[in-house]
Amino acid sequence: MLFNHDPPRCAQCSECGGPSRCGTECSALAARNAGGYHVCSTLGHASSTNVSILDKQNPFKGVIVRMSSSGKDPSCSLSVSIICDSNGAQGPDSVEKLGTCDYATTLRHPSGCATIISIGGKGFGWFGTLLIIIICLFGAYLLAGTVYRYFFLGVHGIEAVPNLDLWASLPHRTQIFFSSLVRQFSGPSTSHRNSYLPVNS
Repeated sequence: MLFNHDPPRCAQCSECGGPSRCGTECSALAARNAGGYHVCSTLGHASSTNVSILDKQNPFKGVIVRMSSSGKDPSCSLSVSIICDSNGAQGPDSVEKLGTCDYATTLRHPSGCATIISIGGKGFGWFGTLLIIIICLFGAYLLAGTVYRYFFLGVHGIEAVPNLDLWASLPHRTQIFFSSLVRQFSGPSTSHRNSYLPVNS
């Protein structure tokens, strides 16, 4: 807010540029007539601005911007309800006084419209979640078994891991499984077919 000429005096607005610079550094001001002169009072600062949703059931309706000047007596505030209107700006038409130094107004503006931010990733999905649960259960099983064998059975070292022989033979078992699977789908090899010589009758 800037005044081209004859700016009004500002009461209790030392943080807004002083009494002779009314409105140059404040977010909101209220003017009142005192002895025939208009005197401005600070309603809010940019550092004390709070933005909330106008209707939580319908977030697309708009937002409420509340500016306050805490620490002063009286504590003043200005609440601006910004209703979503993508066609353009309209208002405010009036300002309502709610308390001693609390004001509220409503305007329509495109800035009150919610913006949907799309997220590229879709998360883990059901398969990823199931895989994480299985890994966590497997880790809990190894941890609990190791603790039990170490403290209650007195098994120390790597032998404390439960079913160590099974886990150690797992790579070899996997290799045998895939080898048999490959032989099953590829059929008998040439070396096996030519291993027998024909018998002369």
